[in-house]
Amino acid sequence: MRSETTTALNSSDIRIAILVSTYHHEITNNLAEGAVSAFLHAGGQQSNFNIIQVAGAWELPILAKIIATKSNYDGIIALGCIITGETTHDEIIGHAIASGLMTIALDWGKPVSMGVLTCQTIEQAKARAGGDCGNKGIEAMHAAIQTITTLREQHVN
Repeated sequence: MRSETTTALNSSDIRIAILVSTYHHEITNNLAEGAVSAFLHAGGQQSNFNIIQVAGAWELPILAKIIATKSNYDGIIALGCIITGETTHDEIIGHAIASGLMTIALDWGKPVSMGVLTCQTIEQAKARAGGDCGNKGIEAMHAAIQTITTLREQHVN
């Protein structure tokens, strides 16, 4: 269940890196489109975000870490899609990615918002990438903007 934000979102002075896994590109492209539209709708400028293509969801943490340490972004959005197979490989990958992205955020002190779908079927992924269940790319962007705003209000960043 998703909840709508009650805080006015303002991304007018925020710089965001959007990492997009190219694996399951039909899904991840929809997630990226959602994230970009949410950023622009909140007042963000086209020049203040970069979309960076990533081979797969597994590679998201390493690129997020390098970007966090060598750039001046205010936040990172990590978008990917993992579909359950015949083994528990998806669970291992999902847990490792989530742990890696959280570690980067905690070390960096800025949000690394996880928009990595972990679904049992491609139909479930489509529903969460602009279908009946909304768009998790939008939700990931909203979470990042809200976190950046809160950190700034608390004079943490």
